[in-house]
Amino acid sequence: MGQRPLEGIKVIEVSMWAFVPSCGAVLSDWGAEVIKIEPPTGDPIRNLNMGGIAPGTGGFTFMYEIFNRGKRSVAMDLNVEGATDLLYKMLADADVFLISLLPSARKKLGIDVDDIKKVNPNIIYAAANGQGALGEEADKGGYDALSFWARSGIASAVTPDGSPYPLGMPGGAFGDGISGAIFAGGIAAAIVQRDRTGEASVVDGSLLGTGMWALQPGIVGAKLTGVDEMPKASRTASPNPLVNTYRTSDDRFVALCMLQAQRYWPGFCTVIGREDLIEDPDYVDEASRAANLLACIDELDKTFATKTLAEWAALLATQEGQWNIVQKAGELARDPAALANGFVQDVDYGDGRTLTMVSSPVQFDRKPSPASPARDLGADTDVIMAEIGLDEESIINAKIAGILL
Repeated sequence: MGQRPLEGIKVIEVSMWAFVPSCGAVLSDWGAEVIKIEPPTGDPIRNLNMGGIAPGTGGFTFMYEIFNRGKRSVAMDLNVEGATDLLYKMLADADVFLISLLPSARKKLGIDVDDIKKVNPNIIYAAANGQGALGEEADKGGYDALSFWARSGIASAVTPDGSPYPLGMPGGAFGDGISGAIFAGGIAAAIVQRDRTGEASVVDGSLLGTGMWALQPGIVGAKLTGVDEMPKASRTASPNPLVNTYRTSDDRFVALCMLQAQRYWPGFCTVIGREDLIEDPDYVDEASRAANLLACIDELDKTFATKTLAEWAALLATQEGQWNIVQKAGELARDPAALANGFVQDVDYGDGRTLTMVSSPVQFDRKPSPASPARDLGADTDVIMAEIGLDEESIINAKIAGILL
C-alpha cells in the first residue's frame, strides 16, 4: 500500500465549506474512496471569492479543489422525500460516515448516530462542528475564524498589547485545514480500533477543541499561574536575544531560535562579524545578555540591517545555531525542502490544467500521498446510483423527483 494505507476504506461525506471536507481530502490522499454528497446547488465553497481570487480564476475554484480533491461527487437533495433511503443504500457497506451537519439537522433528516447504526452497525460515525458534541452549544454552528481563532484564545495570544483590534487569521481556512487533518487522524485510529476489537466508534472533532490543543501551553500555563493570559510574544518577551527576528537591509526577516544561547553565541558572533560582542561584559553570558537585553537586540538590529537576506542566509549557514528565513506563501512552492520532500505536488487534471497543491502533512514510506483532481458537481451521481442497485429508470425518476441532480 505504501503511501495510500487506507485503500479499501469507503467514506461517505456529507459536509460543506472546509473543516470536514479537508478531513475527507486527507482520507482520500491516504487511499480511501471518499464519496461527497452535495446539494444540487453545490457546496457553497464552490462559489467562494477568497482573497480577491474569484471562482474560475486560472480554470479553478481553488478553495473547493484543495479540500475536495480525489473525491467522487454525488448531487443529492437530502431534504426531498426518498433521498435518505438512497443515502442509506450508500452507507450499507461504508466504513465511515463523515458529516458536518448540526445535530438538529441530522435528526430531522434521519441520519443521526442511531439512525445510521441501524443501517450499518459497523460504520464509524464521524461528526465535527464548532464547539463540540456536548453542552448547550452543540447545535451552534462555527467557522474557524470564530471557534478556532477567536474563541480558543489564539487571536488574543498573537495580538500585541495596545493593538486596536485582534489580528485575523493568516489565511482562509487556516484553522479548518489544521482541524481537518487532526480529525482524519482520529478517524484512522477508529478504523484500527474497529479492526482490532470489532467496535465501531463515534468520532467527534471540533474547531474549538483543536484550537485549544494548539494553544495548550498558554492555556495550561495561565491556569497554573492564575492569570487570564500568558505574556504576549514580542521582540523583548524572551530574555534571550538569540530567540528573535531581525530585519535585513532588503526588508526581509531572519528568525533565530537558539535556545542553548551560550553554546552558539561565540560562533554566531563570529559569523555575523561581531567578534567584539563575544567577550563584552554586557553580553558575555546569558545573564548579562538578559540584563542588557534591549541594548543587545539593538546591536543585532544594526548588524542585520547591513546585509541582504541572501547574504545573511549564506553566512548563517556556516554556523551551528538554529535559524530560518521568514518566508512568504508564494515562496513555499519553490522551497528546496518542500520540493525535496514532496510537500507540494502538481495535480494534473488531464485536460491541460494543472494545479499545485500542498500534500497531506503525514507521509508513509517517505513518500507523499498522491492527490488527485476534485470532480465537477454530480459527476459520479449516475455511476454511484448504479453501484447501489438503481436501474436507469429509477435514476431518471429520482432526478424528476428532485432527489438527484
